[in-house]
Amino acid sequence: MLTLREEDVRLGSPPLQGRGRGWGVSADALVRVQGYAADMRRNPTGPEKRLWSYLSRSQLGGFKFRRQAVIGAFIADFLCPAERLVVEIDGHTHDDAEADRSRDAALAALGYRTIRFTNTDVMQNVEGVLTRLLDILQASPLRRAPHPNPSPEGEGLER
Repeated sequence: MLTLREEDVRLGSPPLQGRGRGWGVSADALVRVQGYAADMRRNPTGPEKRLWSYLSRSQLGGFKFRRQAVIGAFIADFLCPAERLVVEIDGHTHDDAEADRSRDAALAALGYRTIRFTNTDVMQNVEGVLTRLLDILQASPLRRAPHPNPSPEGEGLER
């Protein structure tokens, strides 16, 4: 008896369960990308480790982040799912601006915004990176106003 994931891989079809990630990507390709992401989480670069120490546990303004998050066929260094914001940390060997534009456009087509910082920014000016990131998150068009009909005070409280 195969699990649902094993059956999806056998058929090469996208999974129906989960958070909707991976549409347009075959199940075996999605499993492969998820494996790469897991490896990257186990072996982060110095700048990724440093930035994660500030983003983990909702430390930055209460915003939840994931690291090495799979979005379709892509792996985002950091992702704030509530604000659909991808944060990329680019190293000194990273110089393919055309590939970045193409990747950012593909993520934008999926509804994600991308912001990029360099390794140098993170290592030498992490406070500036965090300030810029928080400004972007707080100005997000996805920010929700309080619900117009809040529950009455005390509802559900035990006496």
